[in-house]
Amino acid sequence: MSDMVFRFPAPGPDPMMTDLEGWTKIEGNPTMKTWVQHTSIDGSVISGTWEATLGTWHTSYKFYEFVHLIEGQITITPEGGAPVTLQPGDAFTVEPGFKGTWTIEKPVRKHFCIKLS
Repeated sequence: MSDMVFRFPAPGPDPMMTDLEGWTKIEGNPTMKTWVQHTSIDGSVISGTWEATLGTWHTSYKFYEFVHLIEGQITITPEGGAPVTLQPGDAFTVEPGFKGTWTIEKPVRKHFCIKLS
């Protein structure tokens, strides 16, 4: 049964350094690092750690994401919607079909869980 519970280790030395699909820099020169630390047994869910530096991306979501913000501050603004500012300790979800901006106001570290199917 130990394979049914997975404890995240510290992020490793080799993150993905490219911007995620659907993310376009629109202000500043933000960078991101993504560590996919676990994939579910059936391959339908990934989870891990994500870090980002200051700046703004426009993003378009294909998949559902759950986030727990560990460090930093983000203001997420849906197209046509009100901005939502998130700080350390906040947990939130982003639904498939979301379009809008992520403004990284303080360097971010978050845990994520994304449902791929």
